[in-house]
Amino acid sequence: MKIILRGAAAFVLALGAGHAGAQAPAYPSKPVRVVLPYSVGSGPDAVTRLVGEKLSKAWGQPLIVENKPGANGWLAIGDVKRAAPDGLSLVVVDNTHMTLHPHLYKKLPFDPAADFEPASPVYTTNFFIVVSAKSPWNNVADLIADAKAKGGNQTYGTWGLGSVAHIGASMFQTQTGTHMTHVPFKELPQLYTAVATGEVDWAFGTAATVAQLYQAKKVKLLALAAPKRLALYDGVPTVSEAGGPANFELKTWVALFAPKGTPKAAIDAINSGVAKAVAEPDVRKQFDTFGFEAWPASAADLAQAVKADTRRFESVVKLANITLD
Repeated sequence: MKIILRGAAAFVLALGAGHAGAQAPAYPSKPVRVVLPYSVGSGPDAVTRLVGEKLSKAWGQPLIVENKPGANGWLAIGDVKRAAPDGLSLVVVDNTHMTLHPHLYKKLPFDPAADFEPASPVYTTNFFIVVSAKSPWNNVADLIADAKAKGGNQTYGTWGLGSVAHIGASMFQTQTGTHMTHVPFKELPQLYTAVATGEVDWAFGTAATVAQLYQAKKVKLLALAAPKRLALYDGVPTVSEAGGPANFELKTWVALFAPKGTPKAAIDAINSGVAKAVAEPDVRKQFDTFGFEAWPASAADLAQAVKADTRRFESVVKLANITLD
């Protein structure tokens, strides 16, 4: 009888171990789909494909990139919101989607907190203050003095109402006690061409968006809205160094999110994989070209960044009375 019982117990344990193994296959067990609200060739698209190649090799599964631009990014976000929470469908978005839009629209087709799990940060990028190469301004102090002298007639361009550049300019005006005229454009090339020709006085721009005009000496970079200078642009001072408000910073971050309810094991694997990918030398080199800074951090760190930016943008949007409904 003892022999029979021991045999039965061993069988049950072996069966249980077999079931446990079947319930927890290594992630990912199938191809992973990443949906982007950005067009092919954009900075986030290029980075996603670069990082995706690293993840595909590490995971032994294809990472498929799907571009779904349009509708404020909501097409891509809605696609992944409706996907199964298995870690096989992810969305790449920036802080505009997850922390700014909730304050600009009374009704969103998604809830950042209720519908998504922060999975992994990817990179951050700070903004330059960009002016025409023919501008008489040589620093931010000149820009501020001119704005105060013109009493609202100084112009700044952005890529649209409610964009991070629009919000950043509102922050800048509040901190400098100035008032300026907003000129929104539909497309980035149109915006920076207008800056280069002097049609508008200045704009915020990243290294990725203004590099060609800067290298062609059609625009000047007065300052970088960041705590420290960029390595490839070390001749460009920070806003604080150039006579602007102390500690002024304007940046955007790009990160991966998964549908709510995605298992922690999948989130951990995504986070670890991305952190390793962005640490590789060829990826860092490409990031430097774009003026991006790798952001290897935990999912919890990303969640905290979402909360912090949500609070910050809420106060700025209320003060500027910006709404897009």
